[in-house]
Amino acid sequence: MKKWLRTQDPQPSTSTQLQAHINTFVDEYNHRRPHRSLQHQATPATAYHARPKASPGTSRQTDIHYRVLHDIVDKDGKLSLRMNGRLHHIGIGAEHRRTPVLKLVDGHHVRIIDAATGELLRELTIDPTRNYQPLGRPPGPKPGQHRRPDPESGSGLSGTS
Repeated sequence: MKKWLRTQDPQPSTSTQLQAHINTFVDEYNHRRPHRSLQHQATPATAYHARPKASPGTSRQTDIHYRVLHDIVDKDGKLSLRMNGRLHHIGIGAEHRRTPVLKLVDGHHVRIIDAATGELLRELTIDPTRNYQPLGRPPGPKPGQHRRPDPESGSGLSGTS
């Protein structure tokens, strides 16, 4: 705008003349000049008016919120995700602790992907009524791992074989 104003002849000498030049520039820039960065070289006004607008009576419940978030699984094998003002904790598994991940969020549907390998680590739908989202597998050892008796306690179970 400054460059454009410098090229105007005659140069404005009052604030009223300056405002008239600014109004001319804004009209040209927003309503007439096509922009290379916009699809079909549309004008900013065309792009603005094509988008849906919020209004007092508009419900936001149907909005879908897409996000790609970078994170690192914590030392306990969990991630956190803020959704609708609430913090939700997602169990990934201790075997993935300290793993850099991408969280792909599509509304309440979440995919957790290993950032280095692209492997899908977890897919879930967030239960908005729960702060802690369950791991998605039964509690206890992983399938194929067996508990053996703890020789020190006599009757307790400990370790894996």
